[in-house]
Amino acid sequence: MKPIDVKRSTVTLDPDHTHVLARPFRLVSDQRSTKISARVMALPENEVHTLLEGVRAEFGGRQVKIDEFLMRRFHEVSPHLLNGQRLSEERQLLLGGYFTYEFSLEAAALFNPSMVPHQDQSDLPPGSLRFILSLRATAEGHISSIAFRSGVLDSKANITMDVPSRYSLEPMQVPNSTFEKILFERKLQELRLMGDFNREVLNGLPDAFTMEELRDSIGRVEKRLPEIERETTKVVARETLMLASSNYEVQFKPESALSERVLFPVTPSQSNGIEDARFVRFQNEDGTPIYYATYTAYDGRMILPQFVETSDFLRFKFITLNGPAVENKGMALFPRKINGHYAMLGRQDAENIYVMFSDHLHFWHTMQLILEPKFPWEFIQLGNCGSPIETEAGWLVISHGVGPMRKYCIGAFLLDRDDPTKVIGRLPEPLIKPNSNERDGYVPNVVYSCGSLVHAGQLVIPYGISDYATTFATLPLDQVLAAME
Repeated sequence: MKPIDVKRSTVTLDPDHTHVLARPFRLVSDQRSTKISARVMALPENEVHTLLEGVRAEFGGRQVKIDEFLMRRFHEVSPHLLNGQRLSEERQLLLGGYFTYEFSLEAAALFNPSMVPHQDQSDLPPGSLRFILSLRATAEGHISSIAFRSGVLDSKANITMDVPSRYSLEPMQVPNSTFEKILFERKLQELRLMGDFNREVLNGLPDAFTMEELRDSIGRVEKRLPEIERETTKVVARETLMLASSNYEVQFKPESALSERVLFPVTPSQSNGIEDARFVRFQNEDGTPIYYATYTAYDGRMILPQFVETSDFLRFKFITLNGPAVENKGMALFPRKINGHYAMLGRQDAENIYVMFSDHLHFWHTMQLILEPKFPWEFIQLGNCGSPIETEAGWLVISHGVGPMRKYCIGAFLLDRDDPTKVIGRLPEPLIKPNSNERDGYVPNVVYSCGSLVHAGQLVIPYGISDYATTFATLPLDQVLAAME
């Protein structure tokens, strides 16, 4: 294999402990919450004022519109703690402060990036490309969320990162977002939840229904059941509502900066993290673009591949994936349909690379093995490092291999454009190995990416350094393709 000119960037994104997110502080015991509220309620009004001013002075510079968040927290907890008492606005805000805490999103790491063209390419010099970088931000309790940065590649693929905001924000859940009954029924069937109970529940719903309508329909059906049957349907009802709550939409405020937006785990399946999002700019058959990402939901015990879509990085739809091929980590969607079908890479057996095809983005049933470990640097396992990149030579897939001492390296292989079950080229040696400056971190001896792109004849690979920080490498695309065996 001829040497490839790998140019490591001097740009490094280190975790920033000052990026803190205001989060609801929930106590295990309702009794403790009631006691705390009673103590705040007993304070004289002048002391409430002094304490609130202290909170504002200490935290106002770290949070955008802190009063707005504290008031929202007050309204969330007050129905459970208070008996309709009339309170001053300051006391409401102070109570909200006792049920809020700061979470340092990047306290442990900022890594495993994916890179896609920005939807806004206006006001750029000729030959430049604005990009969005998604990152895995990991913090206290090893909880991971999705963070974003942006930057520009110039006409020679040199990288300039935009300065990120000081602030971090969570989106609001979209109220009254709807579910398609036909699609929801198919998901229930996949999960083996579609029996007499749920048939009756769905019969009581319109073609597009809200979560509230689903709850009401479940309640009506449960009331009509004989007492002896209600206990047996509780599990089905709970799992049906869990499925619905795992398919949700969130919306950031339009005035928020991209780097302020954080997708934090909110559902039970995500409770320990949203890991390794692989974003891709997908081209619909009518030519319009949309962004999709596969990610790994982790609840502390199980991992589950899931899906998110957005057209503008302001509104995001989280989607459960179904079918026997939805297993393990590292699913990556091709950026367009192939022969009329969606296509996706996966690693269902934790070792080899497979390709899947489907008539629907949410359902994946069959898979075909396409690549197994062959070279010593990948004997332990193979995996993709993001969605395939379409080139004239074929689908270029950036991959990773794991070798001795669990060292991760980044490689590549090539798939036929018309039939991606065919491997037409493969690099015998890694493109990127952890060098002496990249070996030490949260998880040593690891370089890993979740999505690259091609610009100005250069393959641009953003990658995580030992699961701690993020940097970039650029490589001439023609050299990478020429080195394929």
